[in-house]
Amino acid sequence: MGCFTFVKVMMVLFNLLILLGGLALAAVGIWLNAEGDSYVHILGIFSLDVVRFVNVGFFFIAIGGVMALLGFLGCWGAKKESKCLLIMFSSIILVIFISEVTTGAVMLTYSSLLESILKEWSTPVLKGQYGKDKVLTNMWNTTMTELHCCGFTNYTDFNDSYYYEENDGLYPPTCCTITEFLCDMNGALNSKIQGCYRQLILGTKKKIYIVTGVAAGVCGVELAAMALSLYLYCSLDKQEG
Repeated sequence: MGCFTFVKVMMVLFNLLILLGGLALAAVGIWLNAEGDSYVHILGIFSLDVVRFVNVGFFFIAIGGVMALLGFLGCWGAKKESKCLLIMFSSIILVIFISEVTTGAVMLTYSSLLESILKEWSTPVLKGQYGKDKVLTNMWNTTMTELHCCGFTNYTDFNDSYYYEENDGLYPPTCCTITEFLCDMNGALNSKIQGCYRQLILGTKKKIYIVTGVAAGVCGVELAAMALSLYLYCSLDKQEG
């Protein structure tokens, strides 16, 4: 097998990886959108502007779809030895690579801003909407039950809240370790249940790291495929010459 044939076969294999990588990115995008909806409900309507800015779920779905098509384009260009398809493939891969790097930078920036964003919006939403908004209340109840936490910082987030006023100074049952009795201030204080802040931060950062890892792997495959396509393009030039 000559060098040209070997590179041609590798080009096909790398483009199959790009196709699979595109499907993986699309799946991650769908997952991000599903998880993003949960956080919107937990944080309330005040978080919508930030979610629109940092939510890259739809971006990954779109890029994943384009990459799957590009995988097919690269395979076809290598098989037919088409210089036009090869240079088009390399150019589009370069644009996608730059877009993915930019998106990764945005996500990492979002990760560093995450704590201040949650602190700024979560507590006011919890005070004003918990017990009033049924969807938000159910989401917070599920979160506090599964993570074994109370409020965002701790039980004091419910002081002077809508729920606190409507229930004569009581706290949600999850704020007390003994649930057989009503959860009042003494019960919540003695239970010393931590807030959900740390768990929410760690969970969200973990998702960001997973997405960044997947994107980094796909970028590596893209660079290799782009290098192979340019090599084939130059080899075809020499053959024609």
